[in-house]
Amino acid sequence: MKIPLCRVEDVREGEVTRVDFLGREVLVFEVDGKPTALLDYCMHLGGPMKLEGDRLVCEWHAATFACRTGDRLSGPARPGSRLIVLPTSVEEGMLQYEYGSSADAAAGPVEPDSGS
Repeated sequence: MKIPLCRVEDVREGEVTRVDFLGREVLVFEVDGKPTALLDYCMHLGGPMKLEGDRLVCEWHAATFACRTGDRLSGPARPGSRLIVLPTSVEEGMLQYEYGSSADAAAGPVEPDSGS
């Protein structure tokens, strides 16, 4: 399944493009020259995120996450947590969410919680 998110030409370096994704807001921005899409949802209490350099910062409680991986860097979010990175591809100038394909693996593995 593929769902168009935005035109790649609308994604500008150092800026966030906010798009609707099935009723949820997604942040799209460039990382190493490639468009990246993450849900606009902090893993602490669900607050909105803003781009600050190479980090995403929660606007409510200042939890910080790496733009490249979504990994928590600091703040009140649980250690080891990470933002939800959407698997995407670019086709005919459109950034698309891709479900059930090799793009899922490109978003990185999600390790199960061991419960400890």
